[in-house]
Amino acid sequence: MQIKLISTSDVHGYLAPTDYSRRDHVAPFSLSRAATVIQQLTKQDDADVWPIVIDNGDYVQGSPLTYFIAKRHRTAAPLYSRLARCNHVVAGVFGNHEFNYGLDYLDLCESARDYPMLAANIHDDQHRTLFSKPYLLLERAGVKVAILGLTTQFVSHWEQPKNIAGLHFEDVVACAKRWVPQLHKLADVVVVAYHGGLERDPQTDAPTERLNGENRGSALLAEVPGIDAMITGHQHRKLAVKIHGVPVTQPGMKGANVGVITLEVNPQRQITHREPAVISVKYAQPNAQLMALVSPINEQMEDWLDTPLGQINGDMLVHNHLEARLHNHPYIDFINQVEMAATGTDIAATALFNDDVPGLKQHVTMREVMNSYVYPNKLAVETITGADLKRALERCASYFLLKNGRVIVNPEFLRPKLRHYVYDVYSGIDYTFDLTRPIGQRLVQLDYHGQPVQDDQSLTVTLNHYRAGGGGNYPMYQTAKIDRQLPTDMTVLIADYFADHPVVTAVQPTNFKVNY
Repeated sequence: MQIKLISTSDVHGYLAPTDYSRRDHVAPFSLSRAATVIQQLTKQDDADVWPIVIDNGDYVQGSPLTYFIAKRHRTAAPLYSRLARCNHVVAGVFGNHEFNYGLDYLDLCESARDYPMLAANIHDDQHRTLFSKPYLLLERAGVKVAILGLTTQFVSHWEQPKNIAGLHFEDVVACAKRWVPQLHKLADVVVVAYHGGLERDPQTDAPTERLNGENRGSALLAEVPGIDAMITGHQHRKLAVKIHGVPVTQPGMKGANVGVITLEVNPQRQITHREPAVISVKYAQPNAQLMALVSPINEQMEDWLDTPLGQINGDMLVHNHLEARLHNHPYIDFINQVEMAATGTDIAATALFNDDVPGLKQHVTMREVMNSYVYPNKLAVETITGADLKRALERCASYFLLKNGRVIVNPEFLRPKLRHYVYDVYSGIDYTFDLTRPIGQRLVQLDYHGQPVQDDQSLTVTLNHYRAGGGGNYPMYQTAKIDRQLPTDMTVLIADYFADHPVVTAVQPTNFKVNY
């Protein structure tokens, strides 16, 4: 028998083939294109070839469409599970972003499903059915396959407490050590579907990131014997490798690829061959059945994206993202002004999340806002010390390196995952980096209201809730230091700001300098 473990992961609500930059845009990715590939891979489904389709999380959040459904058309939320049924999904795994809109909404998204959600390391005080199934056991022609579902344990570090009330996220390695031996008593093949990634290089085993527990895929394979195949995600990598002989896939993001692990099983129910692969959907036509389900709500959302909000005097488009991060930019400063207006603080920080952020055109619509501010962040006000702020700025300064006198991005922020969102630019303080100095000693000037910041000085700063909880390896920011949180998404705050300020002037900020 040939078993095909087919996976999607980190689709992030890109259901139709578009990035929403304009109404007529056609993108080479999407769940609808992936559906065509999955249809081809599942065409033979019998005693000889057994396709098993798994969605590995971060499915219901991340695009303008997911925001539109969550905030304006909640009744459309069951669409996600209907689409999964079209793709013959037999099991789902929770991604960290599944929790962004709260548990009631997540339950609504899954209300039309006929497949289980697997949550072995999520423990629920309230015993909700949604989190009650740790694994799925399947059987065909005498061969039994067990699928164990795991979610990155770092959800509790990032998510707003109210959105995960009653949930506890166990270390995935400890959880797998308990479950995998039990599953081998029940099944011939044990598969781990993990919404998390690899923290070490598959070839050298060298760490590729801080070993803080966010990604534990390498540890799972090194410390938990008996895993026959592993599906990963979260890092948005395109990955098909064998680690310690175990096939591992990760299919990128936005439905750009489909992961396939092929297992050959002999009549004695032993695995004789294992082969991982990742298949691009670039040339696949969007699946007609799936598009028929998506198109009505997608068209409503496209109308909403073209809603006028305000006007920009000057240039707030981002023409060079590295230069914007290196010298600050009117768009970045504008976002910080929105944050400070919403919270009443006079220090704020934001990131230019990725190199696709366009900034704002002269005539601003909701489309520009959604395409530039791509995360469903809410704001937190946090009281810190001057020493905390200095450590945070040193972390920011490590984003840059000098190479032959030219400024480049530190590879730590590029591999194994693009993490431009970890670098922040601040307003309300005056500060200078000197890139000729060693990392950790680059902050050479920091003033607040014209005076040097003292280590024991108390400061109040506005951050997004991810950073306020220490996300991005900022341990100086902690949930315990948060004074208050705003319940409103940043995109709404931006729209509200334009309602109060219909015309905004683009101003190049001068509070931040970099010497090199």
